[in-house]
Amino acid sequence: MFSKFTEIDEEFICENCGKKVQKLGYSCRNHCPYCLHSKHVDINPGDRAEECHGDLEPIGIETNSKKGYIIVFKCKKCGKIRKNKMATDDNMELIIKLSSNPV
Repeated sequence: MFSKFTEIDEEFICENCGKKVQKLGYSCRNHCPYCLHSKHVDINPGDRAEECHGDLEPIGIETNSKKGYIIVFKCKKCGKIRKNKMATDDNMELIIKLSSNPV
């Protein structure tokens, strides 16, 4: 069976806040730990097959008993909703602030 998850853990410059983001080191870096924004580049995690390339803005938080906090993103360009697990170095103040947003 073929996996829909391609592991890519690379550093990048956040297009939203301009900060340099280091590799995550234990999984794939998906979003900026400073402002929590991401870029709409994947259809399936790590495939880089999405043509939109819009700004994925964090809009809320879900909790999952196995995965912990899940950040909910909405693409500012196409409107699609995407989700990704919180990273250990994410800005906890922003996570708490987002947790008050109903999704």
